[in-house]
Amino acid sequence: MVGHVDHGKTTLTQALSGTWTDTHSEERKRGISIKLGYADTAFYKTADGRYYPKGKHPDGEGGEGSLLRIVSFVDAPGHETLMAVMISGASIMDGALLLVAATEKCPQPQTREHLAALEIAGIENIVVVQNKIDIVSRERAIESYAEIQEFISGTIAENAPIIPVSAHHDVNLDVLIEAIQDTIPTPDRSKDNGGLMYVARSFDVNRPGIRPSGLKGGIIGGSIVEGSFSIGDSILIAPGRRVKDGSKTRWEPLRTSIEGIQGGGIDLETAHAGGLCGIATPLDPLATKADDLSGQVMAREGELPPIWEKLNLDLQLLETTVASGTEEEGGIRPLQPNEMLMVNSATATSVGTVSAIKAKKARLDLRLPICAKEGSRITLSRRVGSRWRLIGHGTITG
Repeated sequence: MVGHVDHGKTTLTQALSGTWTDTHSEERKRGISIKLGYADTAFYKTADGRYYPKGKHPDGEGGEGSLLRIVSFVDAPGHETLMAVMISGASIMDGALLLVAATEKCPQPQTREHLAALEIAGIENIVVVQNKIDIVSRERAIESYAEIQEFISGTIAENAPIIPVSAHHDVNLDVLIEAIQDTIPTPDRSKDNGGLMYVARSFDVNRPGIRPSGLKGGIIGGSIVEGSFSIGDSILIAPGRRVKDGSKTRWEPLRTSIEGIQGGGIDLETAHAGGLCGIATPLDPLATKADDLSGQVMAREGELPPIWEKLNLDLQLLETTVASGTEEEGGIRPLQPNEMLMVNSATATSVGTVSAIKAKKARLDLRLPICAKEGSRITLSRRVGSRWRLIGHGTITG
């Protein structure tokens, strides 16, 4: 779920899954998503061809339908200062719902920026959702639809269906689910070898005051993007922790094992690529509390991608930067030596300093290392005024 702030991403996630993903106290206070929110649901189809999400059979309780698929949603923040979190969400997804509220002119600043991020992340399976049609006139709804068509023309979303809905009143959810079924197929991951998971959340499930005998190990959550993991697997989590060796500092992956797996609220023996899952480990919960392992990569012993403290990149910069409010859009100037950039790789965020630049190649020295395969794409953002602005991406060449 991506799109401008307050265009209804969290409300639509709740309408489709029954889960309200803004659970952080500051999110509830401010009415915006700050962290990535997660929700699982299932899509069904009645015998006469009507689509519906879990728990919302069109004929009410007792109605029967056949299961189509299990779906995991990531509700990404739309606020401009939280772009790094949104890009993290895009990197673990197979498709996207781009929300546009009919109440505001399209495009809004984050609508543009999020679409650019989807393009960089290579997510081509997009459904555009025209939300809040219940609180605008028929004329405004038609005008908004035309604005959306003009906006996506010539972009990665050019052929995306545009589905008018009211997330608040569950209007047109059946049409939206049908569009998701047609546009965002489940990828074939049966030939994936090994296992690779992007960690997007980590936490401590122990309540204050629990007796030592009742303590549970740390939990990590995220998306398996390759292969599978099973209970009992020995795993590495990288880059891991910073270790001081005299005057030198190095990063050491965390070694642990899988004690439990949960996906879609069900306990599993094995989890395969696709969807979101939680992994129970014997790690000290102090290491996993408050998302401390967010941005790391999990793999089995011997299958871990390289850990990079310096990156050589092939650059691809956007033509213009997306501005906000009264600011003007501007062309993107080339990278400068010693310039600081925000770097996003899958769920990881770091800051890199440009140590060398030549034509469309650059070398970055990272403040925090990242774990990624050679050939992976990372997004680059530049500080413009008080904000980070997406300016393009780079491919890791070594």
